[in-house]
Amino acid sequence: MTWFIDVASKVIVGVAVTPHQPARDAILAALRTGISRTAPYGPFGGLPGRVRVDRGKDFLSNAVERALGGFAVPVHDLPAYKPYRKGTVEALNGAVEQMLLVSLPGYTRRARPAQAYRPTPVEDLLSYPDFVKVLLDWVAWWNSEHHPAGVPDGMTPREAWEADPTPLEEIPEEQLAFFAMEDDGRIRKITTNGVAWRRRAYIAPWMAGHVDTRVRLRYLPHFDGRIEVFSADGQALHLGSAYLAEAATPAQRRALSQVRESKARALKADLKAAEKLSRTRYTATTTPAAPLPRRSVTGQQAQEEISRARAVDLAARALPDLIPPAAPPAAWRTPASLAARTRPTPTDTPTADAYSPGNAADADNTGEDGDTS
Repeated sequence: MTWFIDVASKVIVGVAVTPHQPARDAILAALRTGISRTAPYGPFGGLPGRVRVDRGKDFLSNAVERALGGFAVPVHDLPAYKPYRKGTVEALNGAVEQMLLVSLPGYTRRARPAQAYRPTPVEDLLSYPDFVKVLLDWVAWWNSEHHPAGVPDGMTPREAWEADPTPLEEIPEEQLAFFAMEDDGRIRKITTNGVAWRRRAYIAPWMAGHVDTRVRLRYLPHFDGRIEVFSADGQALHLGSAYLAEAATPAQRRALSQVRESKARALKADLKAAEKLSRTRYTATTTPAAPLPRRSVTGQQAQEEISRARAVDLAARALPDLIPPAAPPAAWRTPASLAARTRPTPTDTPTADAYSPGNAADADNTGEDGDTS
């Protein structure tokens, strides 16, 4: 979970959920929900006066800095290992665990009797959409019904937000429509196969009639299923969205995931075996003597393993030109065949008896039609 909270009113202005460790895409998505005030994100939001973050590399990535720098929002980089400097969001992290997560099935930090651990059955766990809905409902409850400590006059975060006279600086939705999207800076053309990006084709129905149009692309970090296409002229008009052509089916993705998991297990097993073989064990000594290896190998065993390793290494690094090509068809004219045609035949070359010192005089008396061969 990645979220942004207003320090004064304790309102959760933006939240994003990922089924894995969050990266810059989740942070940018949460930041967008925290700025937009339209449904379903509002009414909380607006441009923040300052954003305080920890020293996480995701928060301080170039994409986040560019996104906030586009609106001239200063970013306050807090020192490392100082959680009290951002106690508001740290208290929120503890509250969601104590008030919500502990009551959900599959919570791993629940107290259990000693030696009585029993994993929660898979059928009792929440699906990902259900978990996100439960979390967003809890966020709505926190903002509208809960009375957290630190809010003046015992108000809810929503009441404190509405009572705050600080003016809000709203951002037009057309500017937030493509907020936090990246641009690689290249100019491409729309072809009959769509738009090429990362050696893959992206297509859309609106591209009909726009062949040879020069465009630029923008995309969300870590998401390549859809891109946004803009004109490459000075106006940079948004032409439309494009989607990956010939995307794999769910069955193909599941099969690919199984293949990759099987390969990962095999590589892990090989790594474990290699680490075990590379570890040398020595005998215990009771006298001042050098320890001896506990296991010995013969010279033949060592040479066989070395040869196998070199063969595998050469096979892994082999280039296509290292494999000898097949013989060309007989009808082809190759340099070797041309050289064979121009090479003199044995009947055209002088023999050992064609000229000798004894026949030199006779050779000198021959006329124009004389034959010395």
